[in-house]
Amino acid sequence: MNKDLDYYMGLDYEIKMRKLSAEEGGGWFAEIPGLPGCMADGDTIEELIANLDEAKKSWIKTSLELGRSIPEPSTDDFSGQLRVRMPKSLHRTLSQLAKEENVSLNQFIVFQLSKGIGYRN
Repeated sequence: MNKDLDYYMGLDYEIKMRKLSAEEGGGWFAEIPGLPGCMADGDTIEELIANLDEAKKSWIKTSLELGRSIPEPSTDDFSGQLRVRMPKSLHRTLSQLAKEENVSLNQFIVFQLSKGIGYRN
């Protein structure tokens, strides 16, 4: 397969985006972590996406012209399951808190982990 501009543009790279505060000028900011330095901003999400697509295209095109290697997105598959060992006292505390919230221990732990890393859906 010929790994040209079209090939790389068709790959699904992870995108991280966030709303900019008023102090930062407002609007939106996004980056493609897999392509270091590839980032863009925009006043609206639509403008941001168009600008990021153009930045991605320029990043890849420049890398191809300079003969630099271009990283491809990770294809790791995760099952969503993992085994965690913890002290009995922590297990007890988490179980009690889950019971107070009327949710399963699994739901409670997932929620707390998500909060801890700032995850928003």
